[in-house]
Amino acid sequence: MKSENVSRTVLACGVGAVLAATALLYGPELFGRTPPPAPGPAQRAANAANAGAQAALPDLVALIGDREQWLKAHPGDDASWAVLGAAYTERGLRRGDAADFPRAESALKRSLAELPAARGNVDAQLGMAALANARGDWKSAKEWGERVRKANPKRWSAYPVLIDAYNGLGDYKAAQKATETLADLHSGAAVSTRSAQLFRDHGWREDAGAAALDAVALAETGADKAAALARLGDLAWERGEPAEALNQYGTALRVVRDHGPSLAGRARALAALGRPQEAVQAWRAALERLPLPEYLLEAGELYESLDLDGDAQALYERLRTGSWTRAEAVLGLLEADHGDPAQAVRRLRAEWDRGHRSVQVADALGWALHRSGESKEALEYAKRATDLGLRSALFAYHRGEIERALDDYGPARRHVSEALRTNPYFSPRLAPRAREAVTALGDPPDELPKELRPEEPAKQAPPTKTVTQKAVTQRAVP
Repeated sequence: MKSENVSRTVLACGVGAVLAATALLYGPELFGRTPPPAPGPAQRAANAANAGAQAALPDLVALIGDREQWLKAHPGDDASWAVLGAAYTERGLRRGDAADFPRAESALKRSLAELPAARGNVDAQLGMAALANARGDWKSAKEWGERVRKANPKRWSAYPVLIDAYNGLGDYKAAQKATETLADLHSGAAVSTRSAQLFRDHGWREDAGAAALDAVALAETGADKAAALARLGDLAWERGEPAEALNQYGTALRVVRDHGPSLAGRARALAALGRPQEAVQAWRAALERLPLPEYLLEAGELYESLDLDGDAQALYERLRTGSWTRAEAVLGLLEADHGDPAQAVRRLRAEWDRGHRSVQVADALGWALHRSGESKEALEYAKRATDLGLRSALFAYHRGEIERALDDYGPARRHVSEALRTNPYFSPRLAPRAREAVTALGDPPDELPKELRPEEPAKQAPPTKTVTQKAVTQRAVP
């Protein structure tokens, strides 16, 4: 089962925008007054960020080391503290390691101490927004980002962090508007990636594919190209085309050998193509490189479908006991399907009450309510998850099963069938159950549902007898 969380690739683009706002606006000052004759790794990372692109991970690490060294001798450099904070955040996302986030927070706060927000430290504010997004604190990210946008509405680097925040809060109209504004202010692979995300979220698959292709063509770094190719792979996977997805992920891995999202995508595509042993090995490689919560759950469910129960339980336990950010929907699905559904409901209600009302949280909360026996309430959340337009096989399956539990057999048949049409391989554990459900629900009846039947002409009532007629009738009886 693939979680539909906001992609790490997209979030990294948001942090990259923050780096772009900081890294080279200060030019050679970041690397000494005289730049080297040929760019070194740290300079390459700054150059990539200045173009709004992802830096290669080794170059990003070099940039962090360079700024750490510089700040030992120049602790009052607010700009370098902002660069360092943004770079820590991006490294944490790219490695799936939340240990970098406290370091990022310390660096960004130090930048704000040296130059407060009220005196124009825009870069540290955007860094705080990106860090809040990385931690799943969408409300704080929105506040930081909107503060910058209101002060300078043409600052393009404010919009990627705002898009992430709006999506996390479930404010998709604001996310669409911010995406359109970003496209007016800036160009490049990161903007095309954002457009692809917007189109995908609304179910506009052809437009999403075209924008993702644009992102590949516009990529200025290997990291950017790998991310764009992985997006193409994701779109192919969601269409139920695992062979095409495998091809795109393979191309991405030839660009960046250990690209985490592509390793995970390759694993799920191999499983769908009936190559389970290769899929298991691929998942192990993916989890070693990028152990995200959604990947742990997805790999665990593959292992469970292969009767590797010990391996599956080990991954579920690792997921339960880890320190995760932005993982409430995944942890809720884990408990709903493999633990305590009532606990899942409590967890997801708390997330909903915090204002985190994305379609992912709506789907997970609806499913947890259904699994805990509250299918009637669950349906409202399932509808909310599917009404945006996202073509998610998982969401459609969840809604269909909830409707089936409520004896709404027509809608249940339609949505479970839709899940299989969207992607017949959407989950190694749930796709077989979807096929069983379609068989159990049977063919639709020949008779149209009552609400779809044409109105029949009203039947004319027989004439009622008048008092005189009744009297005549009574007299005629012998």
